[in-house]
Amino acid sequence: MDVLRTPEDRFSELPDYPFEPHWCDTLPGYQGLRMHHLDLGATDAPVALCLHGQPTWSYLYRKMIPAFVGAGLRVVAPDLFGFGRSDKPADEPVYTFDFHRLALIRLVEHLDLRNVTLVCQDWGGLLGLTLPMDLPGRFERLIVMNTALGTGDVPLGAGFLAWRDYSNRSPDMDIAGLMKRSIAGLSEAEAQAYAAPFPDARYKAGVRRFPNLVPDRPDAQGAALSRRARDWWRNQWSGQSFMAIGMQDPVLGPPVMRALRGIIRGCPEPLELAQAGHFTQEAGPVIVQRALQSFAGG
Repeated sequence: MDVLRTPEDRFSELPDYPFEPHWCDTLPGYQGLRMHHLDLGATDAPVALCLHGQPTWSYLYRKMIPAFVGAGLRVVAPDLFGFGRSDKPADEPVYTFDFHRLALIRLVEHLDLRNVTLVCQDWGGLLGLTLPMDLPGRFERLIVMNTALGTGDVPLGAGFLAWRDYSNRSPDMDIAGLMKRSIAGLSEAEAQAYAAPFPDARYKAGVRRFPNLVPDRPDAQGAALSRRARDWWRNQWSGQSFMAIGMQDPVLGPPVMRALRGIIRGCPEPLELAQAGHFTQEAGPVIVQRALQSFAGG
């Protein structure tokens, strides 16, 4: 396997990202690949497992991490293979739904995470929402933002199809430019931080691949698994849930999120963030504060 590793100097002095890196290169089935994750807070504290999507990485959670840690939680925020500080196989066919999902399962098991709040958005949800049913006894709460389940039996929306077309036309996607267009008030330095993991197009195989992995038919990889997860969230989930919606998201915005709320058993009324778009985490501590208040009954 041809594997790329982003030079570490590209991650120096990133705005609001002073966090120490942690590495794992012993995940069963992924020998020879190094996964990066953040790990902050007391090791015996309840865990916030923060999962990013495409084309982002754990930098996306920089505004939420201090709020979680300040509230006494441990934060674990991995970079999926192909993203962030994690290794990046150069061959696009390596990246599959199962490749990414199993890596997350192996990381949770390796770190023996328990009393977990799943925090997810975009592909962090497409993958993450399929995890709790197969990791029994580990997940207690859910914070879900602008995502969906890829069940393959629901038509993909026009917004997603337009995004997939754009991505497929952009093999060397301008990630910094995309993030500046998508997030009001994002500085040039922050936009460049999002692009830091990708020195050139060779490093973007995972970025290119993700839109084409969203299950778009019942027999697509991940579709049956996601339908099973849909049934699980409807009928077996007994934990606490909180939903935040970036209302300006043209891809996974209010209609998609309201449909998802109908699937998650006991999910209360969502927090609607009027000015937020797809990258909901940029709204920062307010999501953490409101979620924790909800979980405490406040």
